[in-house]
Formats: sequence, C-alpha cells, structure tokens
Amino acid sequence: MNTLTLLPLIVLIAAMFLLTRSNKKRQQQAQNMRNEVQPGSGVRTIGGMYATVKEVNDDTVLLDAGPGVELLFAKNAIGSVLTDDEYNRIVHGVEHDLKSDAAVVPDDASSLTETDDESADAAAASDDKAVDLGKKDEAEETAEAKTEDKTEDKAEDEVEEAGTVEAKAGEEPKKTDGETDAK
Repeated sequence: MNTLTLLPLIVLIAAMFLLTRSNKKRQQQAQNMRNEVQPGSGVRTIGGMYATVKEVNDDTVLLDAGPGVELLFAKNAIGSVLTDDEYNRIVHGVEHDLKSDAAVVPDDASSLTETDDESADAAAASDDKAVDLGKKDEAEETAEAKTEDKTEDKAEDEVEEAGTVEAKAGEEPKKTDGETDAK
C-alpha cells in the first residue's frame, strides 16, 4: 500500500487516541474529587444546586440544602467541590477581604466630584439660596391646603353663576336623563 493512503488513517487513529486519553483523565480527576468529599464542605451538584455535605456513604452523599432540607444524592451527581470562600461568596453573599489595601468605593457619588470641604466653600461662595428638598412643616402644608380650597370654591361658584345666567336668558333648561319630548 501507498504511504499517502495510510497517512489519513494514522492521523485519525492518533486523534481518537488523544481524545479518549484526555476524557479518561478528566473522568479520573472527577472520581478522585468525589471520593475526597468530606462532611462540612460546600458542593455544587451537576444540576446547579449549592449545598453543604452532611454525610458521605459509599455511593451516596447526604446534602444540607438549607434549614431543615436534607437531600440524598448519588456521588456522581456532585459537579464540583467548592472552597469555603467560594461557597460563602455564592451562597451567603459574603465577600472575603483578599485585598485589604484596595481602594474603598463610597456609597454615594459625592467623593467622586469634590471633597466635603470644597463643596462647603463652593456653597458659601455662590449667592444662590440652598434648595430644601426635605419634608415641609405642618404649618406650611395647612396654609397651602387652605389656598387650594379657596381657589376651588371660587371656580365652583363661577360655574354655578354661569348656569343661572343661561337659565335667566329665556332658554329652556337642558333635559336630563329620563325626560323626553317624544310621546
């Protein structure tokens, strides 16, 4: 046989060998990881559920998924064993402070534009009045309510006067529901 015809066959066999070898290596690592699972460690199942290992048997694992929730899984259902920091970050939302020297991000944006001293100086230098966005006093609220009531009463009086002027002009009053001329 010609070597050119054997070359594609040899490449195909080599590729299959490499692929099966890497798959076996991954499966062996996963099996070792599942065998090393101990009570108290955080795990993620192949279904994506996070839980804490409570008890380990030969083929099964008892998981604590929450207060009063215990689930029995096959060992093969364990997708990965998580470190304590990673488990706490995902499940409890607790961030471990790895960088204590890192810059602290403020809760508000005031420090991003200027410092507190500069803002006080800028406010004192400008002639503008400070705008109060807080809640109004009760006295102010009652005064505003009284003026609104007066304006509403005036508008109602004007509407009533307009209706009486039309009636006095000699026109028939407008028909209301239930009144008809047809007999």
